[in-house]
Amino acid sequence: MHCPFCRHPDSRVIDSRTLDDGSAIRRRRECPDCHRRFTTLETATLTVLKRSGVTEPFSREKIVAGVRKACQGRPVTEDDIALLAQGVEESIRSLGSSIIDANDIGRAILGPLRELDTVAYLRFASVYSSFTTLDDFEHAIAELRSRQDRTPTAPTP
Repeated sequence: MHCPFCRHPDSRVIDSRTLDDGSAIRRRRECPDCHRRFTTLETATLTVLKRSGVTEPFSREKIVAGVRKACQGRPVTEDDIALLAQGVEESIRSLGSSIIDANDIGRAILGPLRELDTVAYLRFASVYSSFTTLDDFEHAIAELRSRQDRTPTAPTP
């Protein structure tokens, strides 16, 4: 790390602290040459490769916006949406790749959204999976019903 004051090519880390649930590290540094101190903020960048081939920086806000549209008019809170987006980002970052395909993000959203609200899931899946016919919707609904039938319910006391 170059010193921003004298451009010395090295610096010494004095203190490190994690920020934003561990997604960033704040480091306090000192230049061994001029002895001035400065702070750096280190984050792991995540790049999204879109279908068109264009890349852009990952944005949790885009996940929130897409899920919010799917949940419009549904009994889902902003906190629920924020938690879903955080979980999706964590699962994507845990893959360990700095470049992630946009389709992988969509797939990572589908599972948690299905658990959150099935109607919102169908709305999101219809856009993400490009449903074109009623058969596409019927197939997705049948899959949801079969999952629901396989889910054990707690016995009522």
